[in-house]
Amino acid sequence: MRFAPTALALACALAAVPAAAQKPGSLGNLPPPPPQQPNLGPGPARPAPGPQMALPRDKPPPLGASAPGRPGASPGGRQAVSSGTGFVVAPRQIMTNHHVAEGCAAMTARLAGGQEIPATVIAADQQRDLALLRTESDPGPVLPFRRAAEVRRGESVVTYGFPLAGLLSSGPTLTTGDVSALAGLGDNARQIQISAPVQQGNSGGPLLDLRGHVVGVIVSKLNAQRIAQATGDIPQNVNFAVKHTEAVDFMREHGVQPQLEEGGAPRTAAEVGEIAHASTVFLRCLR
Repeated sequence: MRFAPTALALACALAAVPAAAQKPGSLGNLPPPPPQQPNLGPGPARPAPGPQMALPRDKPPPLGASAPGRPGASPGGRQAVSSGTGFVVAPRQIMTNHHVAEGCAAMTARLAGGQEIPATVIAADQQRDLALLRTESDPGPVLPFRRAAEVRRGESVVTYGFPLAGLLSSGPTLTTGDVSALAGLGDNARQIQISAPVQQGNSGGPLLDLRGHVVGVIVSKLNAQRIAQATGDIPQNVNFAVKHTEAVDFMREHGVQPQLEEGGAPRTAAEVGEIAHASTVFLRCLR
């Protein structure tokens, strides 16, 4: 199957805003699909012939999620306008995506036991799309990062997070998949491509190997509908995570020492989820 090279850099993902407030063009700023010819016979209408559609090369908008339904009230009269996932990377330190924390007047973290505590942004990196939050109370045990830098294509991985808050389970969701490529969209060397399903709200959650070590931070996905409109083909299981090496460098740059581990016995995905559970938090952005 032939595929236009420009489509390799398509930036179509679920936007990091509440779905009800999503603005036109927020899914990668694709032009509208070409007009369709009248349906003159059996079968679906087809797009009118025209010039090759120019596709944007900007990065995929992220997965920081809206919480469908009524926004949650919070102390001080603020409203919970979006949500995401984070995980404990050092004592009283939580990592998430920059786009999850961006523009928040305040943030809260709901811990594995159900208690909700305030969190404060102490560092952010827009290029890597990472942020560090500090809490005054203990948010849970530290999740270790893989010491080795290498991640292999075909390696099995596990995601853990809180997708589609207010629509799906209020508890965390686990998905499994593989590392598909060692770079992100447009050869972004700071990311890897994975096949594990992710949705809005997974942003900032850990990507773990089968030894329970963090190998990435979930960040974005392609939007299948928009790509289908542009190319006529439906992508499957094309999602992205920031590499763990980038997360480790980011922490060190801001004086936070990561916990690095290597080796250990392989575990099942369920066992990895049990490791991640106590260290993964549901984040709310308040405005």
